[in-house]
Amino acid sequence: MIHRLHYKSHLNIDLDTAWDFFSNPENLNSLTPQDMNFKILSGADRPMYSGQIIIYKVSPFPYYTTTWVTEISHVIPKKMFVDEQRFGPYAFWYHQHIFNETKEGLQTEDIVHYKLPYGFLGQAAHKLFVKNMLKQIFDFRQKRLTEIFK
Repeated sequence: MIHRLHYKSHLNIDLDTAWDFFSNPENLNSLTPQDMNFKILSGADRPMYSGQIIIYKVSPFPYYTTTWVTEISHVIPKKMFVDEQRFGPYAFWYHQHIFNETKEGLQTEDIVHYKLPYGFLGQAAHKLFVKNMLKQIFDFRQKRLTEIFK
């Protein structure tokens, strides 16, 4: 089963500031909870571009570390970009990052489609903890963005 997450944030910043921040892969560190031990291994040494491969280690659960390989598959500067998992803990991961200027500032939108591996075991894991874990990660992200751009 393909699952979907959809988060919107409003930030009091302009589009140029937002794009400069989000298009720098190194800034993902500041948006990831510390207990996930997120570490970029390669591919983040330049601004984001279509076809860019970023490799990192992450611990989504205690005592479990995995390598995650992401491709930045689509970039429309100052509008949106897409990251897709090429190797990692999900059977499928497609994450759209969308930016829209509003009268109040900037609206960011995250739309994630994902699927867990292992059939019914993956579905059980989703219900038991993965869905909540992803919600906590995106809630953390929204809180951090508000702190960074207050």
